[in-house]
Amino acid sequence: MLKPFSHQRRQGALAWAAVALAGAAAVGGTALVLQNLRDQGPLLLQPQRQRAPEPPAQAAWISPLTRQCSADPALRQRLLALQRRLPARVERLRIDPSNYAERQRRDAYGNRLSTTPSLIVLHETVYGLGSAINTFTTHHPNDGDQVSYHLLLGEHGRVVETLDPSKRAFGAGYSAFQGRWVITNPAMAGSINNFALHLSLETPLDGEDNDPSHSGYSAVQYDNLAVVLADWMRRYRIPYTAITTHRHVDLGLERADPRSFDWSALQRRLAALGALC
Repeated sequence: MLKPFSHQRRQGALAWAAVALAGAAAVGGTALVLQNLRDQGPLLLQPQRQRAPEPPAQAAWISPLTRQCSADPALRQRLLALQRRLPARVERLRIDPSNYAERQRRDAYGNRLSTTPSLIVLHETVYGLGSAINTFTTHHPNDGDQVSYHLLLGEHGRVVETLDPSKRAFGAGYSAFQGRWVITNPAMAGSINNFALHLSLETPLDGEDNDPSHSGYSAVQYDNLAVVLADWMRRYRIPYTAITTHRHVDLGLERADPRSFDWSALQRRLAALGALC
């Protein structure tokens, strides 16, 4: 990895380039100098890297999931059958471009970033699936209104991919995980969006409010959730300890989702799929 290219070195290099081109033009050696400039290109164009600000202190995430290698054979067979059928059942949706972006390869300070997802964040819709879809497909010119998840899981079994995992969803604003965030705009606080996958469960009807809990999610939602998570964990090598909630990553302490989540239901299903061993 190249070291930061200092202002003095950059100014010196640019001055050398100007002098060299002028001299070369006089003696017919411009082509040679241009070749040297191309060789120097990575240095001349290298943005000056700075240490990015760190997120504020945050409680450590202690995963409710645990390592488990044994599982119910009948549950395993049922989930494996679902796993085989799921790709054909996924509904793919094109959302408005204002509600997502590309995963950035550098932060606002010139530091290189990985574009491979390494974190999964669980959410809930609060209102119905249709409301979330309508929000994602609506153009939002204001930053504060832009929002999206990669996948929605309906109460009655719908699986809707709203954004390809390679793209950056706007699922969490002011957020961090285990001392990590990414600042892509120096005028704004950091977030986990550049390295996160966002998945949202449709909230039951009795949860369309601000109450701290509701009746919970359906069995088919947990089935589909486990199948999707097992695929993402395998595809991106994400450990179960990096499956978290919007409530935990939210630094503004305003989010509570997903409310009434049953981690034991997810534990049994991920174990049956061999994702916890």
